[in-house]
Amino acid sequence: MTAPEPTSDTSPVALLEASGVVAGYVAEVDILRGVDLTVADGELVGIIGPNGAGKSTLIKALFGLVPLRAGRVTLRGEDITKCQAHELVRRGVGYVPQIRNVFTALSIEDNLRMGAYLAPEQLAERRERVYEQFPVLAERRRERAGNLSGGQRQLLAMARALIMEPSVLLLDEPSAGLSPIMQDEVFDRIDAINEAGTAIVMVEQNARRCLQVCDRGYVLDQGTNAYAGTGEDLLHDPKVIELYLGTLAKAE
Repeated sequence: MTAPEPTSDTSPVALLEASGVVAGYVAEVDILRGVDLTVADGELVGIIGPNGAGKSTLIKALFGLVPLRAGRVTLRGEDITKCQAHELVRRGVGYVPQIRNVFTALSIEDNLRMGAYLAPEQLAERRERVYEQFPVLAERRRERAGNLSGGQRQLLAMARALIMEPSVLLLDEPSAGLSPIMQDEVFDRIDAINEAGTAIVMVEQNARRCLQVCDRGYVLDQGTNAYAGTGEDLLHDPKVIELYLGTLAKAE
């Protein structure tokens, strides 16, 4: 399997597209070495690969947290390569980091208020819609976020990102460090968010589970696209199984 062909002039414009992305944290050391990625409206795209492959770096680069040294990122055909994170939120890109993703000293309600800082006048209406999606947060809305379990904090982080009603949500290792029960809850929420129409790009350590739920997947290795295809195809590809799923997938 190879990466999808670039979008042609006659094809629908991709919701989010990265082309030839080169990026890294230290001068002259490239973590990403020409990565391509395409996301369509309403699609759930998974990114897997071994440790150090550049998965989280790619998510951060898409959200403007790691500057690109080469390549470009577009949103509905518009170049957003040099946009800062707050501008991307305004344009409809949400992001949930793996760690330190909630304000532990603030209440659940105030965390959601922080998520709506670019649209405070729409907070009340959007907050109630989010509470409908995350009833456990509605029940505990006045509690400090620091009292929540790791899985509940992950749900709060996703809820806060959804306050701005993004067209695409970037998730960095959403199941990391969670119990099997909370992993199930988080994956159920991710599926529900996607079913409601929000496109999702998800970096995930649980490779097998990721490929089971995503529409399409990318396998990164040493900062480049190693394989790409539908989640189903990658899940049953002998080379992907041999090289990646055997060490990355968790037993169900």
